[in-house]
Amino acid sequence: MTAATVFAPDRATYIQSHITLALLAMPGAMIVLWLTGTPHVWTGAVGGLAAVALRGWYLMDEELGHVWELTTEGLKGPAMRYVALTDLAKLRKIGSAVQLITTGGDKHLIKFQADPQATIARIDAARPARE
Repeated sequence: MTAATVFAPDRATYIQSHITLALLAMPGAMIVLWLTGTPHVWTGAVGGLAAVALRGWYLMDEELGHVWELTTEGLKGPAMRYVALTDLAKLRKIGSAVQLITTGGDKHLIKFQADPQATIARIDAARPARE
């Protein structure tokens, strides 16, 4: 029996994703304040950065603990999620995540992958041959 492949979140990718989110939230908040006529538009940048940083810090341990395991039969994920390899309809890269779509339409994310394309390739290689 071969060992299962583990897809664990990458800490550096998690941090980079939050930096990108902050870079979008800061000007977005400033634009909202400007449109509402607030005289201190710069506070939007501070608020956007603070919100993303606080969220990232608060959820880091939980998010980095969400590990998926690829076995010969399927993918086992956090919160007792399971996707059979024969039930996978589509794999898609969304930023640093890999989206699993089942034939029934269920969707799951393997988040914060350093190389999402490599994750997709590994899962595809494990899938049974399609007719």
